[in-house]
Amino acid sequence: MTIQKGKIGVTTENIFPVIKKFLYSDHDIFLREIVSNAIDATQKLRTLSSCGEFKGELGDLNVTVSIDKEAGTLTVSDRGMTAEDVDKYINQIAFSGAEEFLAKYKDNANAIIGHFGLGFYSAFMVSKKVEIRTLSWKEDAKAICWSCDGSPEYDLTEIDKTERGTDIVLYIDDESKELLENDKIETLLKKYCKFLPVPIVFGKKQEWKDGKMVDTDEDNVINDVKPAWTVTPSELKDEDYLKFYHELYPGEDDPLFWIHLNVDYPFTLTGILYFPKLKNEFDVQKNRIQLYCNQVFVTDSVEGVVPEFMMIMRGVIDSPDIPLNVSRSYLQSDANVKKISSYITKKVASQLETIFKTRRSEYEEKWNDIKIFLEYGMLTDEKFCDSAMKFALLANVDDKKFTFDEYKSLIESNQTDKDGNLVYLYATDKTAQYSYIKAANDKGYDVLLLNDQLGSHFVGLLERKFEKSRFVRVDSDIVENLIVKEDRKSAALTATDRTIFSELFRCRIPTVEKAEFLVSFEALAEDAQPVQITQSEYMRRMKEMAAMQRGMGFYGELPDSYSLIVNTEHPLVKAIFDDAHASLADATAKEAEIESLNKSVADLRGKKDATDEEKKSLADDETRIEQLRKEENATIAEYAEKVPQIRQLIDIALLGNNLLRGEALADFLRRSVELMKNKVTF
Repeated sequence: MTIQKGKIGVTTENIFPVIKKFLYSDHDIFLREIVSNAIDATQKLRTLSSCGEFKGELGDLNVTVSIDKEAGTLTVSDRGMTAEDVDKYINQIAFSGAEEFLAKYKDNANAIIGHFGLGFYSAFMVSKKVEIRTLSWKEDAKAICWSCDGSPEYDLTEIDKTERGTDIVLYIDDESKELLENDKIETLLKKYCKFLPVPIVFGKKQEWKDGKMVDTDEDNVINDVKPAWTVTPSELKDEDYLKFYHELYPGEDDPLFWIHLNVDYPFTLTGILYFPKLKNEFDVQKNRIQLYCNQVFVTDSVEGVVPEFMMIMRGVIDSPDIPLNVSRSYLQSDANVKKISSYITKKVASQLETIFKTRRSEYEEKWNDIKIFLEYGMLTDEKFCDSAMKFALLANVDDKKFTFDEYKSLIESNQTDKDGNLVYLYATDKTAQYSYIKAANDKGYDVLLLNDQLGSHFVGLLERKFEKSRFVRVDSDIVENLIVKEDRKSAALTATDRTIFSELFRCRIPTVEKAEFLVSFEALAEDAQPVQITQSEYMRRMKEMAAMQRGMGFYGELPDSYSLIVNTEHPLVKAIFDDAHASLADATAKEAEIESLNKSVADLRGKKDATDEEKKSLADDETRIEQLRKEENATIAEYAEKVPQIRQLIDIALLGNNLLRGEALADFLRRSVELMKNKVTF
């Protein structure tokens, strides 16, 4: 019998096409909304019972989800909605039933999840018709059926129903038939409803019997009604946190640490965040933190709620201050969300400091796994950086760990330069830079190891934070120049010698892809290496940052800049120079003529009103200089070709820097054998 006809209280008859298309970007969310409303109704009944308004037996309060393929329906059942509820909360879309209920029963209501109204109408995104068949708990209540086919018209009729409760029956439309498959619905329930506070039953548990899966008599409860984050931390053991982590992320290694969030002012927030063990530096998967609202899954895109540097963390955040229909723009602009983000940052920093102070040995053991997280946080969040200065560590090449203050105390007596700057030496590859590390250690210097992808950025940050300090990579210069404590004597070479000897070594440097070399001379100890190769600290940093940072591509395209440093005090180099002096008299004469011509050219260029004859003389001199330079270089190259020791010393230096490859490496090996076979001496 029809007891009422009417129109749903909407402002336009076009509301249903809008709901169907645009209410939620993901149509699967309809199941979350319908089940959440069922949980609301169940929680309301519990609250009314605790207040004495409902005096009957509560009985089974499970929410049940079922499929009828033949009828083409998906049904969600709970323990009851009154006819007044249907009229007030379903027919009047703009009215928020949960909010009104909370206002009335705020001292007794526990976890009313969502809002009746628009959430219910998400059912029409996948249904051609929806029915609500309900019998209220109230005395003398009549069973009713509300029915709507997706237009603003609805029918409300009396029906025969003897058991208290509500069935939301969705007649699935032709485009959404996959929602009549058990696997699909179970997947959606586990995604959106896995931690709802009322048991959700979907079919029967199954077991293997006679080689196939069969139903048992036990209900298949989808969800965990009391997940770990809802439990007081004092009631949980380590194994409880680990069990919950593996429930969220099956198959992953145990986390390193975890942080239990629990705050009720100025906003409500609970949750557990885990530090995962990353398999490598690039195993950074975002969107692994799940956001909930009163145990209802909202999203795993938590940008804005969680600071960017914490996106590599795992776990759960639950806050009723974030609505179910959350959007990215909402997250970025909402004041509560910003407060939540700030709180999480502060809480994570505080917990890490506590772990460091109380369990330092464990913290140090796991440092290599968490350092990239801390470095990224310090680089991107100033407040976190200030806090982390107390518990961030520096590790040296021997893998000893120090706080910033501890390391400063360790090195300040021996690694302060003549200008009073504290010099932090560091390496990025212990194997490739072994000889440079050893040279530094032999001088009593300690060398840090900064070998992760954020190293160059982190070095820049520390230089800004530490007063009168600078970081120098151990292979950026010869060891004598890394920490200059006093002025040293320069190589005793004339200008002519520098020019000729520079070309002597330069012309024998093999081609190295995307690299250029500058030859220089240093008067080092006799037992220091005869030839060394270092890389410009500034240019290397710029190129490293260009590889990770937009807008710096110019530096990335520049060739690598190296210095080939010749030790003028080494006996082998002295022998080469002595022989070159005797054999390159012609080159020396040409260089003298070039120097004389250069002075003449400089004088003529400085004249404001040069005569035509002087201009011609200038042009002739420039041409002559160019010709002499070509002849000089040709003479030097011809000589250098006959002195294999020069190329051998250069190749040894290149080999020590992993710059000798391919044909050049093969030539070096062949030449080494020939030199030994012929007993060629230096």
